[in-house]
Amino acid sequence: MISASNVSLQYGKRILFDEVNVNFTPGNCYGIIGANGAGKTTFMKILSGEIDPTKGRVNILPGMRMSVLKQNHFEYNDYTVLDTVMMGNKRLHQIIKEKDAIYAKEDFTDADGIKASELEAEFAEMNGWNAENEAAEMLTNMGIEPSKHAALVKELSGKEKVKTLLAQALFGNPDILLLDEPTNDLDVETISWLENFLADFQNTVIVISHDRHFLDAVCTNICDIDYGKMSVYTGNYSFWYHMSQLQLKQRSDANKKIEDKRAELQEFVRRFSANASKSSQATSRKKLLEKLTIDEIPASTRKYPGIIFKQEREAGDQLLLVEHLSKETANGVVFKDVHINVKKGDKIAFISKNQLAVSGLFAVLADEDKDFKGNFTFGTTIYKAYLPNDNHHFFQSDLNLIDWLRQFSKDKDETYIRGFLGKMLFSGEEVLKKCSVLSGGEKVRCMTSRMMLLNPNFLILDEPTNHLDLESIIAYNDALKDYPGTILFTSHDHQLMQTVANRIIELTPKGIIDKSCTYDEYLENASIQEQRKKMYN
Repeated sequence: MISASNVSLQYGKRILFDEVNVNFTPGNCYGIIGANGAGKTTFMKILSGEIDPTKGRVNILPGMRMSVLKQNHFEYNDYTVLDTVMMGNKRLHQIIKEKDAIYAKEDFTDADGIKASELEAEFAEMNGWNAENEAAEMLTNMGIEPSKHAALVKELSGKEKVKTLLAQALFGNPDILLLDEPTNDLDVETISWLENFLADFQNTVIVISHDRHFLDAVCTNICDIDYGKMSVYTGNYSFWYHMSQLQLKQRSDANKKIEDKRAELQEFVRRFSANASKSSQATSRKKLLEKLTIDEIPASTRKYPGIIFKQEREAGDQLLLVEHLSKETANGVVFKDVHINVKKGDKIAFISKNQLAVSGLFAVLADEDKDFKGNFTFGTTIYKAYLPNDNHHFFQSDLNLIDWLRQFSKDKDETYIRGFLGKMLFSGEEVLKKCSVLSGGEKVRCMTSRMMLLNPNFLILDEPTNHLDLESIIAYNDALKDYPGTILFTSHDHQLMQTVANRIIELTPKGIIDKSCTYDEYLENASIQEQRKKMYN
Protein backbone atom coordinates (compact mmCIF):
# COMPACT_ATOMS: atom_id res chain seq x y z
CA MET A 1 0.00 0.00 0.00
CA ILE A 2 1.05 3.61 -0.62
CA SER A 3 -0.44 6.64 1.11
CA ALA A 4 -0.04 10.41 1.31
CA SER A 5 -0.24 11.99 4.76
CA ASN A 6 -0.90 15.74 5.05
CA VAL A 7 0.95 16.33 1.78
CA SER A 8 1.12 19.97 0.72
CA LEU A 9 3.02 21.69 -2.06
CA GLN A 10 3.56 25.40 -2.36
CA TYR A 11 5.54 27.47 -4.87
CA GLY A 12 6.02 30.94 -3.40
CA LYS A 13 2.53 32.18 -2.54
CA ARG A 14 0.82 29.69 -4.81
CA ILE A 15 -0.55 26.61 -3.04
CA LEU A 16 -0.86 23.78 -5.56
CA PHE A 17 -2.58 21.46 -3.08
CA ASP A 18 -2.94 21.47 0.66
CA GLU A 19 -3.22 18.76 3.31
CA VAL A 20 -3.78 15.82 0.96
CA ASN A 21 -4.57 12.60 2.78
CA VAL A 22 -5.23 9.53 0.65
CA ASN A 23 -4.65 5.77 0.82
CA PHE A 24 -4.04 3.83 -2.40
CA THR A 25 -4.88 0.18 -1.79
CA PRO A 26 -4.05 -3.01 -3.74
CA GLY A 27 -6.53 -4.25 -6.32
CA ASN A 28 -7.61 -0.73 -7.27
CA CYS A 29 -6.75 1.60 -10.13
CA TYR A 30 -6.85 5.31 -9.25
CA GLY A 31 -7.27 7.90 -12.01
CA ILE A 32 -5.87 11.32 -11.10
CA ILE A 33 -7.79 14.13 -12.81
CA GLY A 34 -7.79 17.91 -12.65
CA ALA A 35 -7.48 20.98 -14.85
CA ASN A 36 -4.19 21.74 -16.59
CA GLY A 37 -1.88 23.18 -13.95
CA ALA A 38 -3.78 21.63 -11.04
CA GLY A 39 -0.75 19.52 -10.13
CA LYS A 40 -1.52 16.00 -11.41
CA THR A 41 1.97 15.19 -12.70
CA THR A 42 3.57 17.01 -9.76
CA PHE A 43 1.60 14.87 -7.31
CA MET A 44 2.69 11.75 -9.19
CA LYS A 45 6.32 12.89 -8.87
CA ILE A 46 5.83 13.32 -5.12
CA LEU A 47 4.50 9.75 -4.88
CA SER A 48 7.48 8.43 -6.84
CA GLY A 49 9.96 10.37 -4.68
CA GLU A 50 11.21 12.47 -7.59
CA ILE A 51 10.33 15.67 -5.74
CA ASP A 52 9.64 16.41 -2.07
CA PRO A 53 6.43 18.00 -0.78
CA THR A 54 6.54 21.28 1.12
CA LYS A 55 5.18 19.36 4.08
CA GLY A 56 3.72 15.94 4.80
CA ARG A 57 5.07 12.60 3.64
CA VAL A 58 4.47 9.59 1.41
CA ASN A 59 4.36 6.19 3.11
CA ILE A 60 5.07 2.89 1.35
CA LEU A 61 4.85 -0.46 3.09
CA PRO A 62 8.31 -2.04 3.50
CA GLY A 63 9.22 -4.42 0.69
CA MET A 64 6.81 -2.87 -1.82
CA ARG A 65 8.28 -2.43 -5.32
CA MET A 66 7.24 0.68 -7.24
CA SER A 67 7.44 0.99 -11.01
CA VAL A 68 7.14 4.30 -12.87
CA LEU A 69 6.54 4.88 -16.60
CA LYS A 70 9.63 6.74 -17.81
CA GLN A 71 9.15 9.82 -20.01
CA ASN A 72 12.74 10.08 -21.30
CA HIS A 73 12.67 8.19 -24.59
CA PHE A 74 16.46 8.39 -25.00
CA GLU A 75 17.57 7.10 -21.58
CA TYR A 76 17.94 3.49 -22.76
CA ASN A 77 19.14 4.11 -26.33
CA ASP A 78 22.27 1.98 -25.93
CA TYR A 79 20.55 -1.03 -24.36
CA THR A 80 18.74 -3.82 -26.16
CA VAL A 81 14.97 -3.74 -26.20
CA LEU A 82 14.66 -6.92 -24.11
CA ASP A 83 17.20 -5.72 -21.52
CA THR A 84 15.41 -2.38 -21.27
CA VAL A 85 12.15 -4.11 -20.40
CA MET A 86 13.80 -6.37 -17.82
CA MET A 87 15.44 -3.34 -16.19
CA GLY A 88 11.95 -2.49 -15.01
CA ASN A 89 12.56 -4.94 -12.17
CA LYS A 90 15.74 -3.35 -10.82
CA ARG A 91 16.53 -6.02 -8.25
CA LEU A 92 16.09 -8.87 -10.72
CA HIS A 93 18.26 -7.10 -13.29
CA GLN A 94 20.91 -6.46 -10.63
CA ILE A 95 20.94 -10.15 -9.66
CA ILE A 96 21.42 -11.15 -13.31
CA LYS A 97 24.39 -8.78 -13.66
CA GLU A 98 25.96 -9.97 -10.39
CA LYS A 99 25.54 -13.63 -11.37
CA ASP A 100 27.05 -13.05 -14.82
CA ALA A 101 30.02 -11.20 -13.27
CA ILE A 102 30.72 -14.02 -10.81
CA TYR A 103 30.46 -16.79 -13.42
CA ALA A 104 32.75 -14.84 -15.75
CA LYS A 105 35.57 -14.78 -13.19
CA GLU A 106 38.60 -16.92 -13.97
CA ASP A 107 39.59 -17.28 -10.29
CA PHE A 108 36.24 -18.60 -8.99
CA THR A 109 36.54 -18.91 -5.16
CA ASP A 110 34.48 -20.69 -2.52
CA ALA A 111 33.14 -17.28 -1.45
CA ASP A 112 32.05 -16.70 -5.04
CA GLY A 113 30.28 -20.05 -5.00
CA ILE A 114 28.39 -19.17 -1.82
CA LYS A 115 27.44 -15.76 -3.20
CA ALA A 116 26.33 -17.29 -6.51
CA SER A 117 24.21 -19.84 -4.63
CA GLU A 118 22.50 -17.07 -2.66
CA LEU A 119 21.86 -15.11 -5.85
CA GLU A 120 20.48 -18.19 -7.62
CA ALA A 121 18.04 -18.78 -4.75
CA GLU A 122 16.82 -15.19 -4.87
CA PHE A 123 16.69 -15.35 -8.67
CA ALA A 124 14.50 -18.47 -8.56
CA GLU A 125 12.27 -16.94 -5.88
CA MET A 126 11.66 -13.96 -8.21
CA ASN A 127 10.71 -16.35 -11.05
CA GLY A 128 13.84 -15.24 -12.86
CA TRP A 129 14.02 -18.28 -15.13
CA ASN A 130 10.80 -17.16 -16.86
CA ALA A 131 11.60 -13.44 -16.82
CA GLU A 132 13.09 -13.22 -20.29
CA ASN A 133 10.16 -15.10 -21.83
CA GLU A 134 7.67 -12.88 -19.98
CA ALA A 135 9.42 -9.73 -21.21
CA ALA A 136 9.47 -11.05 -24.78
CA GLU A 137 5.80 -12.02 -24.62
CA MET A 138 4.85 -8.58 -23.33
CA LEU A 139 6.74 -6.87 -26.16
CA THR A 140 5.10 -9.12 -28.74
CA ASN A 141 1.65 -8.42 -27.28
CA MET A 142 2.37 -4.72 -27.70
CA GLY A 143 3.19 -5.18 -31.37
CA ILE A 144 7.00 -5.22 -31.24
CA GLU A 145 7.97 -8.25 -33.29
CA PRO A 146 10.53 -10.73 -31.89
CA SER A 147 13.11 -9.81 -34.54
CA LYS A 148 13.48 -6.42 -32.83
CA HIS A 149 13.87 -7.67 -29.25
CA ALA A 150 17.66 -7.91 -29.57
CA ALA A 151 17.96 -4.54 -31.33
CA LEU A 152 19.13 -1.40 -29.53
CA VAL A 153 16.38 0.93 -28.36
CA LYS A 154 17.82 3.77 -30.49
CA GLU A 155 17.04 1.70 -33.60
CA LEU A 156 13.30 1.70 -32.82
CA SER A 157 10.70 4.15 -34.09
CA GLY A 158 9.28 6.71 -31.69
CA LYS A 159 6.10 4.69 -31.09
CA GLU A 160 8.08 1.50 -30.53
CA LYS A 161 10.17 3.30 -27.89
CA VAL A 162 6.96 4.34 -26.12
CA LYS A 163 5.80 0.71 -26.11
CA THR A 164 9.16 -0.51 -24.81
CA LEU A 165 9.13 1.93 -21.88
CA LEU A 166 5.54 0.96 -21.10
CA ALA A 167 6.52 -2.72 -21.11
CA GLN A 168 9.38 -1.84 -18.77
CA ALA A 169 6.96 -0.23 -16.30
CA LEU A 170 4.58 -3.20 -16.38
CA PHE A 171 7.26 -5.90 -16.23
CA GLY A 172 7.67 -8.14 -13.20
CA ASN A 173 4.34 -7.53 -11.45
CA PRO A 174 5.23 -4.37 -9.47
CA ASP A 175 3.35 -3.73 -6.22
CA ILE A 176 2.73 -0.09 -7.11
CA LEU A 177 2.44 1.11 -10.71
CA LEU A 178 2.56 4.83 -11.62
CA LEU A 179 1.54 5.70 -15.20
CA ASP A 180 1.48 9.27 -16.53
CA GLU A 181 -0.34 9.41 -19.91
CA PRO A 182 0.38 5.76 -20.82
CA THR A 183 -1.80 5.78 -23.96
CA ASN A 184 0.04 8.62 -25.70
CA ASP A 185 1.20 7.50 -29.18
CA LEU A 186 -0.28 4.02 -28.77
CA ASP A 187 -2.41 2.40 -31.47
CA VAL A 188 -5.91 1.16 -30.69
CA GLU A 189 -4.80 -2.50 -30.47
CA THR A 190 -2.11 -1.73 -27.87
CA ILE A 191 -4.47 0.46 -25.85
CA SER A 192 -7.00 -2.38 -25.81
CA TRP A 193 -4.29 -4.80 -24.64
CA LEU A 194 -3.23 -2.36 -21.89
CA GLU A 195 -6.83 -1.93 -20.74
CA ASN A 196 -7.18 -5.70 -20.37
CA PHE A 197 -3.80 -5.98 -18.64
CA LEU A 198 -4.69 -3.34 -16.03
CA ALA A 199 -8.19 -4.75 -15.54
CA ASP A 200 -6.58 -8.04 -14.46
CA PHE A 201 -3.75 -6.41 -12.47
CA GLN A 202 -4.05 -7.30 -8.78
CA ASN A 203 -1.83 -4.61 -7.26
CA THR A 204 -2.08 -0.79 -7.01
CA VAL A 205 -2.26 1.38 -10.14
CA ILE A 206 -2.22 5.19 -10.17
CA VAL A 207 -2.74 6.71 -13.61
CA ILE A 208 -3.04 10.11 -15.28
CA SER A 209 -4.78 10.19 -18.67
CA HIS A 210 -6.81 12.48 -20.92
CA ASP A 211 -8.40 9.44 -22.57
CA ARG A 212 -11.91 9.16 -21.10
CA HIS A 213 -12.55 5.71 -22.56
CA PHE A 214 -9.30 4.44 -21.02
CA LEU A 215 -10.15 5.93 -17.61
CA ASP A 216 -13.58 4.30 -17.78
CA ALA A 217 -12.09 0.94 -18.76
CA VAL A 218 -9.43 0.70 -16.03
CA CYS A 219 -10.30 2.95 -13.08
CA THR A 220 -12.03 1.80 -9.91
CA ASN A 221 -11.56 5.21 -8.24
CA ILE A 222 -11.12 8.82 -9.33
CA CYS A 223 -8.85 11.26 -7.45
CA ASP A 224 -10.00 14.77 -8.30
CA ILE A 225 -7.55 17.61 -7.71
CA ASP A 226 -9.59 20.81 -7.49
CA TYR A 227 -9.93 23.77 -5.13
CA GLY A 228 -6.36 22.97 -4.01
CA LYS A 229 -7.60 19.69 -2.49
CA MET A 230 -7.81 16.06 -3.54
CA SER A 231 -11.12 14.21 -3.27
CA VAL A 232 -11.39 10.46 -3.90
CA TYR A 233 -14.53 8.98 -5.47
CA THR A 234 -15.48 5.34 -6.04
CA GLY A 235 -16.22 4.55 -9.69
CA ASN A 236 -14.76 5.32 -13.11
CA TYR A 237 -14.46 8.67 -14.89
CA SER A 238 -17.96 8.74 -16.41
CA PHE A 239 -19.52 8.02 -13.00
CA TRP A 240 -17.47 10.82 -11.44
CA TYR A 241 -18.34 13.25 -14.24
CA HIS A 242 -22.10 12.64 -14.09
CA MET A 243 -22.10 12.83 -10.29
CA SER A 244 -20.08 16.06 -10.28
CA GLN A 245 -22.45 17.66 -12.80
CA LEU A 246 -25.45 16.51 -10.77
CA GLN A 247 -23.99 17.90 -7.54
CA LEU A 248 -23.21 21.20 -9.25
CA LYS A 249 -26.78 21.44 -10.59
CA GLN A 250 -28.30 20.57 -7.21
CA ARG A 251 -26.25 23.24 -5.46
CA SER A 252 -27.03 25.75 -8.18
CA ASP A 253 -30.77 24.96 -7.97
CA ALA A 254 -30.68 25.30 -4.17
CA ASN A 255 -28.97 28.68 -4.49
CA LYS A 256 -31.57 29.82 -7.03
CA LYS A 257 -34.41 28.89 -4.67
CA ILE A 258 -32.75 30.92 -1.89
CA GLU A 259 -32.26 33.86 -4.25
CA ASP A 260 -35.93 33.67 -5.32
CA LYS A 261 -37.04 33.55 -1.68
CA ARG A 262 -34.74 36.45 -0.83
CA ALA A 263 -36.17 38.55 -3.67
CA GLU A 264 -39.74 37.74 -2.52
CA LEU A 265 -38.98 38.75 1.07
CA GLN A 266 -37.15 41.90 0.02
CA GLU A 267 -40.11 42.95 -2.09
CA PHE A 268 -42.47 42.37 0.85
CA VAL A 269 -40.25 44.35 3.23
CA ARG A 270 -39.97 47.18 0.69
CA ARG A 271 -43.73 47.37 0.11
CA PHE A 272 -45.05 47.02 3.65
CA SER A 273 -42.36 48.24 6.05
CA ALA A 274 -44.03 51.69 6.09
CA ASN A 275 -47.52 50.19 6.48
CA ALA A 276 -48.52 50.07 10.15
CA SER A 277 -50.87 47.11 9.74
CA LYS A 278 -48.18 45.09 7.99
CA SER A 279 -45.14 46.31 9.94
CA SER A 280 -44.93 43.27 12.22
CA GLN A 281 -45.02 40.91 9.23
CA ALA A 282 -42.41 43.04 7.48
CA THR A 283 -40.16 42.92 10.54
CA SER A 284 -40.61 39.15 10.75
CA ARG A 285 -39.69 38.73 7.09
CA LYS A 286 -36.71 41.05 7.52
CA LYS A 287 -35.35 38.79 10.28
CA LEU A 288 -35.96 35.74 8.07
CA LEU A 289 -34.14 37.50 5.25
CA GLU A 290 -31.09 38.04 7.44
CA LYS A 291 -30.93 34.29 8.18
CA LEU A 292 -30.89 33.32 4.51
CA THR A 293 -27.38 32.34 3.41
CA ILE A 294 -26.26 31.18 0.02
CA ASP A 295 -23.93 28.21 -0.13
CA GLU A 296 -21.85 29.61 -2.96
CA ILE A 297 -20.22 27.11 -5.26
CA PRO A 298 -16.47 27.74 -5.09
CA ALA A 299 -14.77 28.79 -8.30
CA SER A 300 -13.42 25.55 -9.75
CA THR A 301 -10.06 25.42 -11.47
CA ARG A 302 -11.90 23.75 -14.34
CA LYS A 303 -12.92 25.86 -17.30
CA TYR A 304 -14.91 24.60 -20.27
CA PRO A 305 -14.40 26.46 -23.55
CA GLY A 306 -17.42 27.52 -25.59
CA ILE A 307 -16.98 25.61 -28.85
CA ILE A 308 -19.83 26.17 -31.30
CA PHE A 309 -19.44 25.59 -35.03
CA LYS A 310 -22.10 27.40 -37.06
CA GLN A 311 -22.74 27.15 -40.80
CA GLU A 312 -22.71 30.26 -42.99
CA ARG A 313 -25.10 28.33 -45.22
CA GLU A 314 -26.41 24.79 -45.43
CA ALA A 315 -24.58 22.58 -47.91
CA GLY A 316 -26.28 21.34 -51.05
CA ASP A 317 -26.57 17.70 -52.09
CA GLN A 318 -23.13 17.54 -53.75
CA LEU A 319 -20.50 17.44 -50.98
CA LEU A 320 -17.27 15.66 -51.92
CA LEU A 321 -16.35 13.03 -54.51
CA VAL A 322 -12.88 11.42 -54.32
CA GLU A 323 -11.71 9.22 -57.20
CA HIS A 324 -8.52 7.15 -57.62
CA LEU A 325 -6.67 9.38 -55.15
CA SER A 326 -3.12 8.23 -54.34
CA LYS A 327 0.04 9.71 -52.91
CA GLU A 328 3.57 8.37 -52.86
CA THR A 329 6.84 9.77 -51.50
CA ALA A 330 10.46 8.62 -51.53
CA ASN A 331 9.65 6.66 -48.37
CA GLY A 332 6.86 4.72 -50.06
CA VAL A 333 3.09 4.79 -50.51
CA VAL A 334 1.22 7.19 -48.21
CA PHE A 335 -2.28 6.21 -49.36
CA LYS A 336 -3.52 4.35 -52.40
CA ASP A 337 -6.56 4.29 -54.68
CA VAL A 338 -8.97 6.14 -52.39
CA HIS A 339 -12.60 6.33 -53.57
CA ILE A 340 -15.06 8.21 -51.35
CA ASN A 341 -18.49 9.69 -51.95
CA VAL A 342 -19.28 11.90 -48.98
CA LYS A 343 -23.01 12.22 -48.35
CA LYS A 344 -25.09 14.74 -46.45
CA GLY A 345 -25.09 13.99 -42.72
CA ASP A 346 -21.80 12.10 -42.83
CA LYS A 347 -19.45 12.38 -39.89
CA ILE A 348 -16.63 10.14 -41.04
CA ALA A 349 -13.84 8.90 -38.77
CA PHE A 350 -10.66 7.94 -40.64
CA ILE A 351 -8.26 5.38 -39.22
CA SER A 352 -5.07 3.68 -40.39
CA LYS A 353 -2.15 1.76 -38.94
CA ASN A 354 -0.08 4.38 -40.74
CA GLN A 355 -1.23 7.68 -39.21
CA LEU A 356 0.71 9.59 -41.88
CA ALA A 357 -1.78 8.22 -44.41
CA VAL A 358 -4.73 10.00 -42.78
CA SER A 359 -2.79 13.24 -42.24
CA GLY A 360 -1.57 13.06 -45.84
CA LEU A 361 -5.09 12.56 -47.23
CA PHE A 362 -6.48 15.44 -45.14
CA ALA A 363 -3.69 17.76 -46.31
CA VAL A 364 -4.55 16.95 -49.94
CA LEU A 365 -8.30 17.50 -49.42
CA ALA A 366 -7.59 20.77 -47.62
CA ASP A 367 -5.51 22.01 -50.63
CA GLU A 368 -2.39 22.09 -48.47
CA ASP A 369 -0.62 19.43 -50.57
CA LYS A 370 -0.72 19.48 -54.39
CA ASP A 371 1.50 16.42 -54.96
CA PHE A 372 -0.93 13.55 -55.59
CA LYS A 373 -2.54 11.43 -58.27
CA GLY A 374 -6.26 11.13 -58.98
CA ASN A 375 -8.83 13.82 -58.33
CA PHE A 376 -11.40 15.09 -55.89
CA THR A 377 -14.27 17.56 -56.26
CA PHE A 378 -16.09 19.55 -53.60
CA GLY A 379 -19.64 20.75 -54.21
CA THR A 380 -20.10 24.42 -55.09
CA THR A 381 -21.91 25.12 -51.79
CA ILE A 382 -19.09 23.71 -49.62
CA TYR A 383 -17.15 26.06 -47.38
CA LYS A 384 -14.56 24.04 -45.49
CA ALA A 385 -12.31 24.58 -42.48
CA TYR A 386 -9.21 22.49 -41.77
CA LEU A 387 -7.46 21.75 -38.50
CA PRO A 388 -4.03 20.19 -39.21
CA ASN A 389 -2.23 18.04 -36.66
CA ASP A 390 0.97 20.00 -37.34
CA ASN A 391 0.00 23.67 -37.07
CA HIS A 392 3.40 25.28 -36.41
CA HIS A 393 3.46 27.21 -39.70
CA PHE A 394 0.39 29.18 -38.59
CA PHE A 395 2.29 30.62 -35.62
CA GLN A 396 5.62 31.75 -37.03
CA SER A 397 5.16 35.44 -36.29
CA ASP A 398 5.20 37.83 -33.34
CA LEU A 399 1.56 38.91 -33.76
CA ASN A 400 -0.47 39.02 -30.56
CA LEU A 401 -3.54 36.77 -30.44
CA ILE A 402 -5.98 39.53 -31.39
CA ASP A 403 -4.01 40.48 -34.52
CA TRP A 404 -3.37 36.82 -35.32
CA LEU A 405 -7.07 35.95 -35.28
CA ARG A 406 -8.04 39.19 -37.02
CA GLN A 407 -6.27 37.89 -40.16
CA PHE A 408 -9.02 35.31 -40.61
CA SER A 409 -12.05 37.49 -39.82
CA LYS A 410 -14.24 39.59 -42.07
CA ASP A 411 -15.19 41.68 -39.05
CA LYS A 412 -11.98 43.36 -37.81
CA ASP A 413 -13.52 44.88 -34.66
CA GLU A 414 -11.40 44.11 -31.60
CA THR A 415 -14.39 43.40 -29.35
CA TYR A 416 -15.68 40.89 -31.88
CA ILE A 417 -12.28 39.19 -32.08
CA ARG A 418 -11.90 39.15 -28.30
CA GLY A 419 -15.26 37.40 -28.06
CA PHE A 420 -14.03 34.42 -30.07
CA LEU A 421 -10.78 34.25 -28.11
CA GLY A 422 -12.78 34.46 -24.89
CA LYS A 423 -14.85 31.44 -25.91
CA MET A 424 -11.59 29.51 -26.08
CA LEU A 425 -10.55 30.74 -22.60
CA PHE A 426 -8.19 33.55 -23.65
CA SER A 427 -9.11 36.55 -21.52
CA GLY A 428 -7.64 39.78 -20.17
CA GLU A 429 -3.96 40.27 -20.92
CA GLU A 430 -3.69 36.77 -22.39
CA VAL A 431 -5.02 38.02 -25.73
CA LEU A 432 -1.90 40.21 -26.04
CA LYS A 433 0.41 37.21 -25.80
CA LYS A 434 2.59 36.63 -28.88
CA CYS A 435 1.40 33.65 -30.91
CA SER A 436 4.98 32.39 -31.31
CA VAL A 437 5.22 31.46 -27.60
CA LEU A 438 1.98 29.49 -27.29
CA SER A 439 1.84 25.97 -25.86
CA GLY A 440 0.50 23.08 -27.92
CA GLY A 441 -2.92 23.28 -26.27
CA GLU A 442 -3.11 27.06 -26.72
CA LYS A 443 -2.35 26.68 -30.44
CA VAL A 444 -5.18 24.18 -30.85
CA ARG A 445 -7.55 26.57 -29.06
CA CYS A 446 -6.48 29.42 -31.37
CA MET A 447 -6.98 27.24 -34.45
CA THR A 448 -10.43 26.32 -33.15
CA SER A 449 -11.28 30.03 -32.72
CA ARG A 450 -10.21 30.52 -36.34
CA MET A 451 -12.51 27.71 -37.52
CA MET A 452 -15.47 29.09 -35.56
CA LEU A 453 -14.92 32.48 -37.23
CA LEU A 454 -15.13 30.90 -40.69
CA ASN A 455 -18.64 29.46 -40.16
CA PRO A 456 -17.89 26.39 -42.32
CA ASN A 457 -20.32 23.69 -43.38
CA PHE A 458 -17.54 21.09 -43.83
CA LEU A 459 -14.87 20.33 -41.21
CA ILE A 460 -11.60 18.43 -41.74
CA LEU A 461 -10.03 17.70 -38.35
CA ASP A 462 -6.69 15.94 -37.83
CA GLU A 463 -6.42 14.97 -34.14
CA PRO A 464 -8.47 17.92 -32.82
CA THR A 465 -8.10 16.95 -29.15
CA ASN A 466 -4.29 16.63 -29.13
CA HIS A 467 -2.72 18.71 -26.30
CA LEU A 468 -6.13 19.56 -24.79
CA ASP A 469 -7.25 18.94 -21.21
CA LEU A 470 -10.29 16.82 -20.36
CA GLU A 471 -12.60 19.82 -20.10
CA SER A 472 -11.67 21.05 -23.59
CA ILE A 473 -11.97 17.52 -24.97
CA ILE A 474 -15.49 17.20 -23.54
CA ALA A 475 -16.44 20.61 -25.04
CA TYR A 476 -15.02 19.57 -28.42
CA ASN A 477 -16.87 16.26 -28.27
CA ASP A 478 -20.19 17.99 -27.56
CA ALA A 479 -19.59 20.58 -30.30
CA LEU A 480 -18.95 17.93 -32.96
CA LYS A 481 -22.01 15.91 -31.89
CA ASP A 482 -24.18 19.04 -32.21
CA TYR A 483 -22.62 20.31 -35.45
CA PRO A 484 -25.17 20.09 -38.30
CA GLY A 485 -22.56 20.02 -41.08
CA THR A 486 -20.23 17.35 -42.46
CA ILE A 487 -17.07 16.18 -40.68
CA LEU A 488 -14.02 14.22 -41.78
CA PHE A 489 -11.86 13.58 -38.74
CA THR A 490 -9.36 11.32 -37.03
CA SER A 491 -8.56 11.06 -33.33
CA HIS A 492 -6.90 8.84 -30.74
CA ASP A 493 -9.77 9.69 -28.38
CA HIS A 494 -11.92 6.56 -28.41
CA GLN A 495 -15.01 8.23 -26.95
CA LEU A 496 -14.88 11.07 -29.49
CA MET A 497 -14.70 8.53 -32.32
CA GLN A 498 -17.54 6.44 -30.87
CA THR A 499 -19.95 9.30 -30.10
CA VAL A 500 -19.42 11.44 -33.23
CA ALA A 501 -18.76 9.13 -36.20
CA ASN A 502 -21.55 7.44 -38.16
CA ARG A 503 -19.17 6.09 -40.79
CA ILE A 504 -15.65 4.63 -40.57
CA ILE A 505 -13.08 4.66 -43.37
CA GLU A 506 -9.77 2.84 -42.92
CA LEU A 507 -6.81 3.54 -45.20
CA THR A 508 -4.80 0.37 -45.80
CA PRO A 509 -1.87 -0.53 -48.10
CA LYS A 510 -4.36 -2.22 -50.47
CA GLY A 511 -7.05 0.48 -50.56
CA ILE A 512 -9.84 1.47 -48.19
CA ILE A 513 -12.44 -0.20 -46.00
CA ASP A 514 -15.63 1.90 -45.85
CA LYS A 515 -18.40 1.01 -43.38
CA SER A 516 -21.47 2.90 -42.15
CA CYS A 517 -21.38 2.05 -38.45
CA THR A 518 -20.07 3.30 -35.11
CA TYR A 519 -16.43 2.99 -34.13
CA ASP A 520 -17.09 0.21 -31.59
CA GLU A 521 -19.16 -1.73 -34.13
CA TYR A 522 -16.28 -1.46 -36.58
CA LEU A 523 -13.74 -2.77 -34.06
CA GLU A 524 -15.98 -5.57 -32.76
CA ASN A 525 -17.39 -6.92 -36.04
CA ALA A 526 -15.65 -10.22 -36.81
CA SER A 527 -16.09 -10.01 -40.60
CA ILE A 528 -14.65 -6.49 -40.67
CA GLN A 529 -11.65 -7.62 -38.62
CA GLU A 530 -11.07 -10.49 -41.02
CA GLN A 531 -11.19 -8.04 -43.93
CA ARG A 532 -8.69 -5.78 -42.13
CA LYS A 533 -6.21 -8.65 -41.76
CA LYS A 534 -6.35 -9.35 -45.49
CA MET A 535 -5.85 -5.67 -46.36
CA TYR A 536 -2.66 -5.45 -44.28
CA ASN A 537 -1.12 -8.83 -45.22
